[in-house]
Amino acid sequence: MRGAHRARLAVNLVNGSTLAGVLVAAAGRARLTRAGDGLLVALGYRLPVPPAPAFCLGNVIVTRLDAAGASEAHALLGHEARHATQFACCGGMLMLPLYFLAAGVSWLLTGGFGSRNIFERRAGLAAGGYAERPLRPMFARRPC
Repeated sequence: MRGAHRARLAVNLVNGSTLAGVLVAAAGRARLTRAGDGLLVALGYRLPVPPAPAFCLGNVIVTRLDAAGASEAHALLGHEARHATQFACCGGMLMLPLYFLAAGVSWLLTGGFGSRNIFERRAGLAAGGYAERPLRPMFARRPC
């Protein structure tokens, strides 16, 4: 494991976000498996919220996919792994209100929660299943 991944693992353990991920995975009756780079993947998440096919809390990637589906979802899991790094950089669970604020700004500007969300953009829009959306007309620059 690279030093950066070891640091991410340690920071997310200390800040409690990985523990939160394990607890959410347990609540959703998901099966935890080890992945590379210090990550855990929680397979078969069953709760209806959030509706996303995958999400991340600390070093835990929670997904509705089974093992076969997860083995095919390299781009999605890579996207979620970048969110794990964001959890470490944002101080753990503090990332959640920051993420929701960024999602709200994105929705205001484009009508979509991901397109202008800085966290989704830095994790890779397409890999996370998001499309680039244009600014709403009221925010678009008009030629002089």
